[in-house]
Amino acid sequence: MFCHHCGTEIQSGGAFCPSCGKNVAGGPGGQWTPKAVIEVRTGHWIGRGWELVKADMFVFAVMTILYAVIVSAGAFVVQGAMAAGFQIVFMRKLQGRPVTMSNLFDGFSFFLPTLLAHLVIAVFTFAGLVACIVPALVITAMYQFTNLFIFDKNMDFWTAMKASHALVERDYFGFTVFLIAIVLVNLLGLLCCVVGLLWTVPLTYAAVTVAYQETVGFEAIPD
Repeated sequence: MFCHHCGTEIQSGGAFCPSCGKNVAGGPGGQWTPKAVIEVRTGHWIGRGWELVKADMFVFAVMTILYAVIVSAGAFVVQGAMAAGFQIVFMRKLQGRPVTMSNLFDGFSFFLPTLLAHLVIAVFTFAGLVACIVPALVITAMYQFTNLFIFDKNMDFWTAMKASHALVERDYFGFTVFLIAIVLVNLLGLLCCVVGLLWTVPLTYAAVTVAYQETVGFEAIPD
């Protein structure tokens, strides 16, 4: 389980976080533990993600262009922060909070942990790819919720990676199928004269954020 206050992994049954000293004796704002049984709902999550994107298609097309330009210019260094920014946008929408174009850059508030997570996950994924493509897919699936744990649960990059893994290990196969479905959606966007990526890229982040909301739940983060 993980402390909701500082994101530190703690022993089961502990009443106080050994790092920040705050009460973690269950309940909201205390500790997070993955559910014993999690239902992976690939079609439902992608469908809900599409509804979010479809409601503001022009805005998300512009965001995708900004995302592509900034990631191309900043290469690997800013990709984690920009990905987190997209997920923050969808988290806000799912919480019924206002969204502006500037929210796309909110991920830079978590620049270092998202960068470190992105680097480590890339190394792990490359190692899995060298072994075989299947391990690479499973590894990518294992850590697909890392950014969300970083900014939503205030975790450091390594604890967030472990939290994402703790969630996905409830159903490795189901979450890997979810990842593959997202990849196929983006392939379809690529085949649609590349223009389709303007909406399949945000759909990717929307679907993962919806999945996180339904399997983990958001913290109440004030503006």
